[in-house]
Amino acid sequence: MSVISIEGMEFFAYHGCFKEEQVIGTKFRIDIFMKTDTSKAESTDSLNDTVNYQLVYKVIGEEMKTRSKLLENVGRRILNRIITEFPSVEYARIKIRKLNPPLGGKIDFVAIELETS
Repeated sequence: MSVISIEGMEFFAYHGCFKEEQVIGTKFRIDIFMKTDTSKAESTDSLNDTVNYQLVYKVIGEEMKTRSKLLENVGRRILNRIITEFPSVEYARIKIRKLNPPLGGKIDFVAIELETS
């Protein structure tokens, strides 16, 4: 069993409870960790025998375009699609950071981490 990770993905999106967040938008940084069996790919050296990082990135980008008030909602939608569209992924964990959140002071980010059961 292996863990494939894609870390530091950045997207500009319009998630948030405040009206200005839904108008102005902000940057988000995402890390995803996917547990899968890579033993076949280790010997075949074939992309068809593992999780295609490019397709995972595309799925995450598509979900980031769908506006949500809560990061919890965004994260769960992403995880549901990863598990559905990549059946070899047995478990996934995602961390979503909202950079420079509008909380009235200097804050680098707020974050949520979710995982599949």
